Amino acid sequence: MKPFDLGNIPGPHARQPVLTEGPEPGNAAGAIILLHGRGAGAQDIFGLGRILTERLKRKDLILAAPHAFGASWYPNRFMEPIETNQPWLDSARAAVHLLIEVLTGEAALPASRVFLVGFSQGACLATDVVAGHPRRYGGVLAFSGGLIGPAGTTFDYPGDLDGTPVFLGCSDVDPHIPHERVHETAQVLTALNGNVEQRTYPGMGHTINEDELGAAVELIATALSSSSGE
Repeated sequence: MKPFDLGNIPGPHARQPVLTEGPEPGNAAGAIILLHGRGAGAQDIFGLGRILTERLKRKDLILAAPHAFGASWYPNRFMEPIETNQPWLDSARAAVHLLIEVLTGEAALPASRVFLVGFSQGACLATDVVAGHPRRYGGVLAFSGGLIGPAGTTFDYPGDLDGTPVFLGCSDVDPHIPHERVHETAQVLTALNGNVEQRTYPGMGHTINEDELGAAVELIATALSSSSGE
């Protein structure tokens, strides 16, 4: 797929690069949008995408990993008041929506074959985007993250995820992601008609483990098979 940037979206993430790999538009069976964590970059999360496609044994998937300005999608913790993370947060949301538009437009993929994969801050952004704009996606894989907003936020989203498979994996002692927020995220996405699986890993810390990688491969393979009628 030809390289592109984040275009004229509002805010600080405009014109940031997007790492891409895979078939040309029109020849892809699906796409994986990869969202990196704070202090990392597109090249870091891109390695995860390559692991997934290698294990899936598929060369017909587009990988697209946008890079956040300053290596951070928003400056403060995800449970700080929303206004303290603006305008970065709205710019980050616009970046993901632009990628989805490119993949469902130029690449002619249905949203049901587009997967959002994020780690840490990227996982928070992934869940925020799909909750705010629910429809049938290929799947959502959120490693060590949860919905964005301070404690006590009422997450009341309209719409329907239409059975979108969602995987939430996190440690019970993650220093950055309260376990209660992961559980709350699972409840909210389930209420939106997402097919949610939450796995908790005692004492793991802030990382991605082998069990999560296996769950990701299974989710993507199943979703692609179901949407193609294989």
